Amino acid sequence: MIKSEKVLFPNSYYDMSGIIYYPENFNENNTYKTIVVSHPGGGVKEQAAGLYARKLAEHGFLTIAFDASFQGESGGYPRLLESPSARIEDVSVAIDYLSTLSFVDMNNIAAFGICAGAGYSVTAATVDRRIKAVGAVSLVNIGILFREGLDHAVPVESQIQALEAASLARSKDANSKTSTFINYVPYTRDEITEDTPVYAREASDYYRTPRAMYPTAPDFLLQRSMQEIFQYDTLHLVDTLLTQPLLVVAGSEADTKFLTDELYEKATASSKRDYYIAEGATHVDLYDKEEYINPAVDYIAKFFNDQLKF
Repeated sequence: MIKSEKVLFPNSYYDMSGIIYYPENFNENNTYKTIVVSHPGGGVKEQAAGLYARKLAEHGFLTIAFDASFQGESGGYPRLLESPSARIEDVSVAIDYLSTLSFVDMNNIAAFGICAGAGYSVTAATVDRRIKAVGAVSLVNIGILFREGLDHAVPVESQIQALEAASLARSKDANSKTSTFINYVPYTRDEITEDTPVYAREASDYYRTPRAMYPTAPDFLLQRSMQEIFQYDTLHLVDTLLTQPLLVVAGSEADTKFLTDELYEKATASSKRDYYIAEGATHVDLYDKEEYINPAVDYIAKFFNDQLKF
């Protein structure tokens, strides 16, 4: 039986909230291959990240899923800021914490993420050499997706308009008569039409219905987040600095699959690249549908066991 424990660990001036999942027959006198799991944008550790963390623990790994800075039960202000730089640092902060635990094998750390968390995990691996392997499920290069949309189709004029709105929101926040930030935008779509992309339609179903909605995931982000998101690109430096083994997982029917393809094609410095395609799955199917997740996790576990060697 898999046991779990909620933990707090420090990040600058606030604490991060995580859940450690212990493998069966855990013995604190042993050391374990360990996986740091990052959640999708707008998500929390109790959703897809926790599901994968638990399932990978069932394969013998020690895992930790955590809430991003400014989100969920983790600290940080302003609330619901989606900051790529902070989220990349969060991965390293989690590894800092793991280094204080005697049962973590610091020579066998993997970074793993879902959706935007996958992109952040990849970027973290380019600079944090404690990460020895990387796994990415339904990867989203959040900077590209928010700037350019599916198929890189959003014109520059529309991108600038979004940045103008985010800039104005900062001024409105600064001039608010309250001490709280007030300019938030929905993470998923308020209105679903026949033109809504499949991943966006399914994300609304995932986050806004009992399927996966959670009290600490209100499905909003601070509008000023767009300024940071637009500057970010998961592909930056992966062709030179991402030398660790890389496994990417995407649904064959995911309309975001092109983002995984772009990473896989550019990550030529990786010592081992592997691509698992979940036949019939969409982007969000790989968040919680076990008919797709279970065989994917089997493949992921084998990859990490092969690449993380005692």
